[in-house]
Amino acid sequence: MNTLLQLTDTHTHLYSEEFDADRDIMIQRAINVGVSRFFLPSIDSSCTQKMYDLEKQYPDNIFLMMGLHPTYVKENYKEELAHVEKQLASRKFYAIGEIGIDLYWDKTYLKEQQEAFQYQIQLAKKYQLAINIHCRDAFDEVFEVLEEERAADLFGIFHCFTGDFNQAKRAIDLNMKLGIGGVATFKNGKIDQFLNEINLQHIVLETDAPYLAPVPHRGKRNESSYTLLVAQKLAEIYQLSVAEIAAITTANSKAIFGI
Repeated sequence: MNTLLQLTDTHTHLYSEEFDADRDIMIQRAINVGVSRFFLPSIDSSCTQKMYDLEKQYPDNIFLMMGLHPTYVKENYKEELAHVEKQLASRKFYAIGEIGIDLYWDKTYLKEQQEAFQYQIQLAKKYQLAINIHCRDAFDEVFEVLEEERAADLFGIFHCFTGDFNQAKRAIDLNMKLGIGGVATFKNGKIDQFLNEINLQHIVLETDAPYLAPVPHRGKRNESSYTLLVAQKLAEIYQLSVAEIAAITTANSKAIFGI
């Protein structure tokens, strides 16, 4: 076990069926390289019980978010939002997420996505929680809602940040940390070109496992142990040790999640 590193994966779908065959082994692999904190975003009501089961199994390592993912905003989105609200009222969560707008696959429910995003931001304010933002092909739309809800008590993480330098500065100005994962290791990922201009205090690490595996595993299943590969990439970019990257980004995650 790597006891020197204290890495936090701020965004990992450990309940995904892609881990059904080896979930415990995969989680242990992450713990062995120093990833001891896993923050799980919610997708919709179908994953809630799986999340609770995992938290019960790993109470010292797994921390849950609650929210409705934008690509799961469909005809029944109001029922799903009612489920989110019911869960929030019943127990402790560490963020509202993942929430936001996604126009990559389908623009049919843009209006509903915007409404769900804004509503869930308001829930985050009510419960004094961070938000975890999913944004794909929708920076203008996401920023429009964030600007409308801008407030001292609005804060969180721009998950899987893939914007440009100006969008990064705008996100930070809105009290958001940038969630940096495997994309930072891609040759065409672009964010590695300006990350060194962003103060490390605004950065948290994530995998988005099982998606977006970093090089050299690009195109394969991602897993939380690869948080270390992201930290190694950032160590190159910032000219710091991996231990320093781990310590600073984990401290940043504690500031966001309150734990």
